[in-house]
Amino acid sequence: MTEGVSAFAPNPEYLRVADLHAFYGESHILHGIDLTVRRGEVVTLLGRNGSGRTTTLRAILGLTGRRGGSIMINGVETIRLPTHRIAHLGIGYCPEERGIYASLTCEENLLLPPAVSSGGMSVGEIYEMFPNLKERRNSQGTRLSGGEQQMLSIARILRTGARLLLLDEISEGLAPVIVQALGKVIRSLKEKGFTIVLVEQNFRFAAPLADRHYVLEHGQIVMTVDRSELASRMDKLHQMLGV
Repeated sequence: MTEGVSAFAPNPEYLRVADLHAFYGESHILHGIDLTVRRGEVVTLLGRNGSGRTTTLRAILGLTGRRGGSIMINGVETIRLPTHRIAHLGIGYCPEERGIYASLTCEENLLLPPAVSSGGMSVGEIYEMFPNLKERRNSQGTRLSGGEQQMLSIARILRTGARLLLLDEISEGLAPVIVQALGKVIRSLKEKGFTIVLVEQNFRFAAPLADRHYVLEHGQIVMTVDRSELASRMDKLHQMLGV
């Protein structure tokens, strides 16, 4: 039973996805995804628009329609669990649309999500990691810049106690200086032991952060590149990603 399993139990594999199929209505989007993320790793899902990267994140959380295959989170099979039970295994999801509440202040947005596990970062620790948010803590959500909204979207899930972070296109549309700051945040979170799955279109941003890259096409993983192989396979990656 999942209630007796701690999200912090020793397990070198935090996430294992095997033969994952996912559907939106009658549309078959994922066609047998296989991937592994070990505790403390940063892994990227790369690919062109429509390749199935975001659907993979949503399927891990049970946010798609019908799913088939296996999704093991910290040793717990979750393919038939509802989303709220999956989240309480210690997962935080940062969607591309960010979901900042315009009528709430920055700090009210930060305090809004409930805890999914023990050991979440304190508000003080979050403000140390995101000094911009501390300066803007009393500003309405609508008055935050795009970069500040993205920082807030990440910061909210750090408070919840989540240790597996699913981050979707966090660099999209942001100024280079903000993208650079987000890269530092990812490195800091990795040093703190967080496990991160990063969907990215910006390969230049993702490349130096990840332990491993999975390239998707048409709902399937067509290439896996470890950090040690990156230099030798860069031409092929550029060809597949169109960068």
